[in-house]
Amino acid sequence: MSKTTGKRRADEEEPKVGTNGPLDDVEVSDEHAKLLEDAQKEVERAELAIERQNHITLKQTYLKRRDVLKTIPKFWAVAFHNHPMIAHHIAHKEDSHALSFLEDLWVERDEVEFRAFTIHFHFSQNPFFSDTVLKKEYKYVPPPGNGASSDTPSEDGITQAMLDFDWNRDIDAGTCKINWKDSSKALTKLYPRVVDPEDADDVMEYGSFFNLFEHADSEADIANVIVAELFPDAINFFFGRVDNVDLLDSEDEEEDEDDEDEDEIDLEKPRKKKAKSS
Repeated sequence: MSKTTGKRRADEEEPKVGTNGPLDDVEVSDEHAKLLEDAQKEVERAELAIERQNHITLKQTYLKRRDVLKTIPKFWAVAFHNHPMIAHHIAHKEDSHALSFLEDLWVERDEVEFRAFTIHFHFSQNPFFSDTVLKKEYKYVPPPGNGASSDTPSEDGITQAMLDFDWNRDIDAGTCKINWKDSSKALTKLYPRVVDPEDADDVMEYGSFFNLFEHADSEADIANVIVAELFPDAINFFFGRVDNVDLLDSEDEEEDEDDEDEDEIDLEKPRKKKAKSS
């Protein structure tokens, strides 16, 4: 079925989309075009206000959830491995081992522009690096002439700068130096990212997951996936429930044999406990 697309008058070079027979002569006056554009802006403003308010409301819920998640051993490592795209970036067993020491993950959003954020990765003592917290920051940098200080928000908290927001223009990706304990444990050196010699923006091999921290421009996509998908739905990913599909093994499958090597990292999907008979 073809779409019916309204068009501006002939003196404006608007492209035609499809052929709709008797509907081809539908034209929009400048006045009506302006009304339509204004109405669309109001829709976008309302959607943005709802999204902003959702983040404010959910923060308290996430704080309560945070206390629970900290009590589950290797919670975040399991959730990471159960997310197909993120798991693709954890291609080396040393990455899995290092991530098994991840005790807490928190997303802090910018108070001015909520789409800017910092991801805080909290680690317990581990054989790889001495840092207890690794941060990945995507800082909001208002474009010239559009500073937040001079942009008064409306009643819904939305500013014109927020409506004009552009990730590539307004976000500055930061780096975080990792203090590796030994050269043999420096995962970003052992597994560096590889880019196309003719195009530095074309990542051919992501290497270690920890390249996320040491490169400013290479991992924006995976960071956004962590913030937009994994963090809000962490518990479902931990249980292997993705897109309403339960990826857990069936209850009647036999338990895996215990690992013979005590140092081996077990990041299997957690199993549901069977209900006790009354």
